[in-house]
Amino acid sequence: MFFLVCFDIVDNRVRYRVVKILKGYGTRVQKSVFECANMTEYKFMKMQSDLEEIIDHGEDTIRYYPLCKHCVGQVEFSGTGNPPNTRAYSVL
Repeated sequence: MFFLVCFDIVDNRVRYRVVKILKGYGTRVQKSVFECANMTEYKFMKMQSDLEEIIDHGEDTIRYYPLCKHCVGQVEFSGTGNPPNTRAYSVL
């Protein structure tokens, strides 16, 4: 499965830890946005669990958007960057 993960983290130290975790699962496409391709259900649940343990649930937000293969193929962008890697796509 393919997930777009977006976050808004208040504390700089926690934000750094969130970024470090997400770099292990995906590609940073903007300062607070990662594209996580080829996610199995287990990998997604592990990533989500790792992130949920470190954020402040009263101030921080992490959003996980699953995208189907067709939707990933329809992603448009302007400016610098690369389109999502649809070849790395797998189904849960």
